[in-house]
Amino acid sequence: MKSQNFKNHVRMHPIYHYIGAPLVTVVFIATVVNLIMAIFRGEGILTALLWLAITLGLFITFSLVRLYSTKMQDRIIRSEENLRHYTLTNTMLNSRLTIQQIIALRFASDDEFPALCERAIKENLQPKDIKKAVKHWRGDYYRV
Repeated sequence: MKSQNFKNHVRMHPIYHYIGAPLVTVVFIATVVNLIMAIFRGEGILTALLWLAITLGLFITFSLVRLYSTKMQDRIIRSEENLRHYTLTNTMLNSRLTIQQIIALRFASDDEFPALCERAIKENLQPKDIKKAVKHWRGDYYRV
């Protein structure tokens, strides 16, 4: 795997992002269209409603799988970065740091991490600005 940096750190999973998400979206739209057509025809409405319910369940499940996995990773990142900050400074992360800031701070090397944490608080840096401020990038190759 090539070295990560600000320009290439976003991870797209081709099967999820380019096949699964469009497929679920197209099927959901098709079932809505099918229901509308069934209503206009006056027949097959129950079957169309059943397919819509199944597709809606698939759509919700597909969305929640992604949401839950990223939420879990966010919690793990917060714990890891809290431990790293404690190891480096003997203090926990400042509670004013948002989870999005902490997620962005994980890319900072140990040498710049504590100072960048303080700067993020003082200047209320956005995650994108934090990532741009990192001089020595520390890759995260396990993010989903």
